[in-house]
Amino acid sequence: MASAAVIAKRYAIPTFLVVLSVIWQLFILPTSFPRSHYDVIGVKQNSTSEEIIEAYQRLTLQWHSNKDTEIVTENVIEIQHAFELLSNQLRRRDYDLFDFDELQDVARVAKKQYAGDKFSRLKLPLLKTYEADLLDDDSEVLTAENFRSMLGEEGTWLILVYSLGSGNSQQFAHSWKTIVAWLDGVANTGKVELGEVKLASYLAERNRATGHPFLRYGLPSIIAFPRNCRHIDCLLRYSGELNVDAIVDWTATDILGLPRIPYYSLESLVMEVIRKPGPHKVKVICFSKTGQRAAPFLRQAARDYSAYASFGLVLWREENASLWWNMFGVDSAPAIVFLKDPGAEPVVHYGAINSSDFHNLMEQHKTHALPQLRSITSMDLGCDVRGYSRAGNDTLTWYCVIVAGKPGSKLSKAREIMRSVQDNLTNEVIPDTVNILSLPDSLVAAYAFKEKRLTLVWLDGDAQKKYCFFYLHSENVFETCGPRRYAEDEDVPRVFLVRYRRNNSEVKTDVKEQYKNIWDTFREDEEGLASQLVAKYNGSMEGPEILSWISNTIQDGDSSDLPYFRAKTPDLNPEESNPAWSLVTQKIAFSSNRRMTERVKDFVIWISDYMKDPRIGPSLLLATALYLGALWLRTNQSAQKNKQVKKDEGGNVQSRDPSKDEVGNVQSLYPSITDEVPQDAYQALESEPDSE
Repeated sequence: MASAAVIAKRYAIPTFLVVLSVIWQLFILPTSFPRSHYDVIGVKQNSTSEEIIEAYQRLTLQWHSNKDTEIVTENVIEIQHAFELLSNQLRRRDYDLFDFDELQDVARVAKKQYAGDKFSRLKLPLLKTYEADLLDDDSEVLTAENFRSMLGEEGTWLILVYSLGSGNSQQFAHSWKTIVAWLDGVANTGKVELGEVKLASYLAERNRATGHPFLRYGLPSIIAFPRNCRHIDCLLRYSGELNVDAIVDWTATDILGLPRIPYYSLESLVMEVIRKPGPHKVKVICFSKTGQRAAPFLRQAARDYSAYASFGLVLWREENASLWWNMFGVDSAPAIVFLKDPGAEPVVHYGAINSSDFHNLMEQHKTHALPQLRSITSMDLGCDVRGYSRAGNDTLTWYCVIVAGKPGSKLSKAREIMRSVQDNLTNEVIPDTVNILSLPDSLVAAYAFKEKRLTLVWLDGDAQKKYCFFYLHSENVFETCGPRRYAEDEDVPRVFLVRYRRNNSEVKTDVKEQYKNIWDTFREDEEGLASQLVAKYNGSMEGPEILSWISNTIQDGDSSDLPYFRAKTPDLNPEESNPAWSLVTQKIAFSSNRRMTERVKDFVIWISDYMKDPRIGPSLLLATALYLGALWLRTNQSAQKNKQVKKDEGGNVQSRDPSKDEVGNVQSLYPSITDEVPQDAYQALESEPDSE
């Protein structure tokens, strides 16, 4: 019993490997490599169409001879399926080049449906044909010639791989047109027909065992090249459902990294879209009747204009129509509402809109009617000491009127007054041929505004307190700048004007001056700065008085030759440094940053691919042979060791030469106390110690 247990333990592993290889070869591998359609009909792969028809007629001759008595079997369905596929030139091409047969399920269903029925009841043909023009859309037709230049272009590409012989591709034609329209202006789109064999083979996956190209997810197949992807190793394949919403969302979220725009109720809309982003942002509210996801161009705008606006979606319901009319002046959907300055009438755009039109709307309404002075707007508004006038770099003198205060009702009221002043300047009619010197005092500001030498803005005295303190340094400056210390009633918004002037005597040069000492290096920060003079308004917050003061100040600033003085002003603080959508862009699905679910999915695919490798069975048998060989070698070495130590005829154990190892090889051994004593050796006597 003991010896049997030892033998079973010794040969357990090779026995397991042999059984596994047999199971693999007889049961697992045949399911991965079924009979080809050529084998079903009994022809070679390079057979002509006439030979295929002749073989099919020979097989089906018995069916037609007696239709009432013959019973439909699985073999009949297989032969009919193989013939219909191979007799269609496009389907045969796809099958030969990519081993693609999208109608295997049709044959499987037919076997169950007609099992036991007579042949006369079999509805032929089994495979349906569809007609649709897949070329009738705005996506680019890709070939092996223009594909290389396509990869060199900037932007993201979404590519459709299809076949004119595929029914699924024909049915998907309308959905693809919709996808192309939705992605217009956001991503490039193209399509590849399997007839472009070289390019289609390049985009297809490769069988790990045979190297043959194949389409893992069938046809049509969606492939994406993310931005700056120039090789097949970084492309991404879509594996979800073939519907417009899923594909567009996958492209916008996983490929482009665009933020999602959620739908809001009335309460959440006020909190998340209107109040939470702060007063410095324009609110963009989109009303929808369908409740579908935000279009990709809308999501792209939410990312690109995140510093200027906040976005939200609202599902339009007729029972809430009066509520939306009272709040935003909206009476139907679809509609887009732009909420700008406090007290200003919302801007409403009705009807569907495309990418370019929405981009134009955002450029027009991305800032408040009375712009806010911010770090990202100061240069464009001409209110930066390092910049230039809105009129151009050749303008030497320009002005910026700023109303500053702490966010609240008083600042909102002051912004309304300044907006009315701006409207008066805009509506003032000034002839193009007017003489500047003959202008009345009331029109000086309007003329400067028309020339873009005058800009009106508002400043958040809390968020930009250093900037505010720099210009309004006085005893009561805390009423305007810095955080609110007391009640809102004690806030006092103030208006001041900054005159910027460039020194026309400065010589522009591209050669940078080399500074000789540390004091000269401080001058580098002041280079290119305009001279600034500040005038504070001390009158009442009335529009006509403010307008008159602005005109008088500009007239005085243009005529007076004041000393040229320049100083560096504090930088404007950015209102937000890490928008929420930036977290999405960090998770674009490149191979090194994929989510855990994607990695698990790739691992499962990798295992399933190797399950179809025909070399696994022989490899298991080879491993068995190597294991048995190693086991035999180990057993033989143990037997040799036992033979080296044996008894002689007198019963003494023969001594083994210590200078030889287990296999008899002579080794150089160091002498030790165990060596034999030489014949001429003697014991030396110890000498007695010297007596003192």
